[in-house]
Amino acid sequence: MSKKTLSLDLRERVVAAVSGGMSRRQAAERFGVSAASAIRWCQRQNETGSPASYKRGGDRWSARIDAHKSLILSLVDETCDITLKELQAQLAERGHRFSIGALWRFFARHGITWKKRPPMRASRTARTS
Repeated sequence: MSKKTLSLDLRERVVAAVSGGMSRRQAAERFGVSAASAIRWCQRQNETGSPASYKRGGDRWSARIDAHKSLILSLVDETCDITLKELQAQLAERGHRFSIGALWRFFARHGITWKKRPPMRASRTARTS
């Protein structure tokens, strides 16, 4: 069974029905949702003023590495050809431990790229005798 966020309109109609005198279970049955959902939505309405769902998904960890953005960028500026492994080691020396993947995502998220080796010469076309 997959969990999906039901519409705010449906949530508001269930809460309005309960406010109008229906029990939570009756409102749930009428609108085709579970009794547990109707109970939760009414509780959320009482606590926050809205039955809207809480934010789902998203990145919860990037703030940890982003807090060290200036340090990371300064290390990259000091050594322009630094590898992710070397950067990881230098950060670890300063007490900040991040995986290679976290560093990779950090640079991708901020649109930072750099080439590790110079471009190759253009190949010569085949000589004709």
